[in-house]
Amino acid sequence: MNTTQKSFTFAESLDRLAQVAVRVGLGIEPGQTPPQELLISAPVEALPLIRRVAEHAYKAGVTLVSPFFYDDECILARYKYARDESFDTASSWMADAIYTAFKGNAARLSISGGNPALLAGQDPEKIARASKISSQVNKPAMEMITRHEINWGIVACATPEWAALAFPADPIDQAMEKLWDAIFAASRVHADDPVAAWKQHSQDLKLRTKMLNARSYAALRYTGPGTNLVIGLADDHKWLGGGGKAGNGINCMPNIPTEEVFTTPHKDRVNGTVRSTKPLSHQGTLIQDIQVRFENGRIVEATASEGEEAFLRLLDTDEGARRIGEVALVPHSSPISASGLLFYNTLFDENAASHIALGQAYSSCIRNGDEMDEKALEAKGANSSLIHVDWMIGSGEIDVDGVTKDGAVEPLMRKGEWVIAV
Repeated sequence: MNTTQKSFTFAESLDRLAQVAVRVGLGIEPGQTPPQELLISAPVEALPLIRRVAEHAYKAGVTLVSPFFYDDECILARYKYARDESFDTASSWMADAIYTAFKGNAARLSISGGNPALLAGQDPEKIARASKISSQVNKPAMEMITRHEINWGIVACATPEWAALAFPADPIDQAMEKLWDAIFAASRVHADDPVAAWKQHSQDLKLRTKMLNARSYAALRYTGPGTNLVIGLADDHKWLGGGGKAGNGINCMPNIPTEEVFTTPHKDRVNGTVRSTKPLSHQGTLIQDIQVRFENGRIVEATASEGEEAFLRLLDTDEGARRIGEVALVPHSSPISASGLLFYNTLFDENAASHIALGQAYSSCIRNGDEMDEKALEAKGANSSLIHVDWMIGSGEIDVDGVTKDGAVEPLMRKGEWVIAV
């Protein structure tokens, strides 16, 4: 399989992606002490990538690599044939094992690539129930992720169903080739030294966070087609981007790719209307043209042209699901946006546009937040929820202003592009 950038074979490109996943995403370096175990969750189609990840992980001193696979057809069979009570059941034993591994300082890699539209046409009520119980049993492990207590990361693997959705006009072999090329390009694996290229990109993002932290805005204001929104920012919030040091002392960059800088909004200080600018793929359901209205932080009206019932059930997961836990800024000219591709995968599409996330906040985006309990974080404005679901609200038609503590308004983005240079 040829690439569109340099003359690398498919095997070489895949190996470079594995190296980036281990060395950049997880931050595992040769000679690291203490050595770690590595847990990997992935679709069955990702086995060739996992084998290369394992090679690089063991070369870096990882003591044990444990992959856990999921299969779209098995997932779909549940919705077609399982008894109704199945959808109130989750594998608590597996959640307990993962939590135990995390407490023992294991690193975690998730490989994304399932069919974005797997559950289209399935019962939204069953999807919501299964998602909720899964979130409940996995909460202890996920809190270690949202608190950034361990090094973790996400990369992507092309699969036929995903490729067919992203490139519907092409035969499947060509669609797979195009999707892999897009993944490799967005993941910067064709640089002369991809690890060094990611470190430079990380520094560039950190310059942007330094500017935003120096200004310490009280709120952000978004205006554009279908959007007139003010997002108040949490007290003592801080902007992050380009990776950072986990609680176990390891520098990692959780999302490969990443183009965002992000922080924690105040859960009670969001008002106005906003319209999504890209589809949201959640739990196998495509949700199109989301439009919501916030009052005092809470979504009080919500519609979607497709997948509306699934979206409304998502909002009813718990009290925090109708509030936002993250706000992220991404320039419209980001490489992923400039590619012109709609990936139907949040890992990529969120790095093509500014976005917000329903649900759980990141404590690491509050100053000293990783040392606070849930009550103290709530007092700062951080939201708590079983879910954390990103969806895109930025485009080349959206303007963003920073609102200072004294009410002054400063242009921050115009038509999706940064106004202030760094």
